[in-house]
Amino acid sequence: MYPPIEPHTHGMLPVGDGQELYWEECGNPDGKPALFLHGGPGGGLLPNARSWFDPDAYRIILFDQRGCGRSTPHAGDVHTDLTTNTTAHLLADIELLRGHLGVDRWLLFGGSWGSTLALAYAQRHPDAVSEIVLRGVWLPDLAADTAWATGPHGAARLFPEDYARLRDYLPLAERDDLTTAYGRRLNDPDPSVHVPAARAWGAWEIAANTLLPVPPPMLDDATLIAFSRILHHYFSRQCFLGADELFDGIDKIRHIPAVIVNGRYDMKTPPDAAFALHRAWPEADFHLVEDAGHGGSEPGTRDLLVQATDRFRPPA
Repeated sequence: MYPPIEPHTHGMLPVGDGQELYWEECGNPDGKPALFLHGGPGGGLLPNARSWFDPDAYRIILFDQRGCGRSTPHAGDVHTDLTTNTTAHLLADIELLRGHLGVDRWLLFGGSWGSTLALAYAQRHPDAVSEIVLRGVWLPDLAADTAWATGPHGAARLFPEDYARLRDYLPLAERDDLTTAYGRRLNDPDPSVHVPAARAWGAWEIAANTLLPVPPPMLDDATLIAFSRILHHYFSRQCFLGADELFDGIDKIRHIPAVIVNGRYDMKTPPDAAFALHRAWPEADFHLVEDAGHGGSEPGTRDLLVQATDRFRPPA
């Protein structure tokens, strides 16, 4: 990845519904526009997201999606209503940001939930997208995703100790439906209820992101609550996407140059989704990294992603 870089411009963009999005720009102000879409939903920006792009060639644009990071109101406050936090709202926000910044077309770079959002946006606004780079493909319209993520026969069989902590936090009578049980707790106004629930739900989501174990990130409670509430809000509603919606829209983006990268041992977004996308969209370059999990910073995945943005940068 390219060396760390600081933003040279940032601001808050009102997008309606009382929401304001934090956005920033790095790199070359006159370079090729590239938009980074973070994961989660509700994950917020991390500084290393700026380093996927050559700062001399790209005008690097990043933003915190509704309710997380530095955007307001923050979902770390359980009184923050999530009704207007949906995929449709996020797609409209991206278009408002494009207009606000005067961008004609931009490269989309998204990992995990960011890959979902990139596909959905490109299918709605193909003329605004120059290229697409996807990592850790998540297609929440696949029925198996819910069972894999929170059921006892998916990732739980490979990470039983982490899953046991998620399950055993709940009373025995509520363990048949973890999603509903956690939803009640994550949105309970009592901090003694929603804070430990967010810690348990967030810990499971953060676990097993890499091929080999690494220390989990240190997140404050407000960040964990926002992440967990937003993630649950989307996850329990199939991310507000119709069944097979992202597959049905492939013809709208088939002409857009694209790169798809997924780890063979990705426990968050298993490679069957990326492979299904590859089969439906063979025009996109597809890479299955043998020694990688979900984390984008693992060497094989990292190198392929940087090669992709280098390939799409404008000639010197």
